[in-house]
Amino acid sequence: MIAVNTSCLIHYTVSPVRSHVIRCVLLLACGCPPVIDAYADAHAADAIGMIKTLKGSVHVERSGQLQNVAIGSEVYNNDRVVTGPASAVGITLRDNTLLTEGANSLLDLNKFTFNTTTDGGALDISIKRGSLAVVDGKLAKANPESARYSTPTTTLGVRGTEFIIEVGGGTERDR
Repeated sequence: MIAVNTSCLIHYTVSPVRSHVIRCVLLLACGCPPVIDAYADAHAADAIGMIKTLKGSVHVERSGQLQNVAIGSEVYNNDRVVTGPASAVGITLRDNTLLTEGANSLLDLNKFTFNTTTDGGALDISIKRGSLAVVDGKLAKANPESARYSTPTTTLGVRGTEFIIEVGGGTERDR
């Protein structure tokens, strides 16, 4: 048993801000990064859109890994969305661009940035095989030169409209 002389204990009143700083310093000194609530918000901001409809076999290839998807799953820059036979997926991007990918399709979400204040940004999507129906959102309507859709043989610029792209064939080199 350890004897403690309670007359030597000193109690300090510490402001909440100072207390938070002290906890962060102690966590860093232990080699543990502090948990910051804004981290979850920053990570969520990285999502460029969300899967809104889903039929059949659909998966996302992200960083070399296959991801199962469901309605409500988020999509990110550099994701590859692959649909199987008799399958389709509907994706809504953050600027309300609607993408509907048909069966046996391969879609690369190369780059999407969007500023909700200015409606500026960039959109770069490649459809390697299959079909893609598009209803442009705020980005292409406000800045048509910033939206680009590519196929293995063509690059399309859009002018704030609706259209369908169909790419025939599809070989192993598409992957």
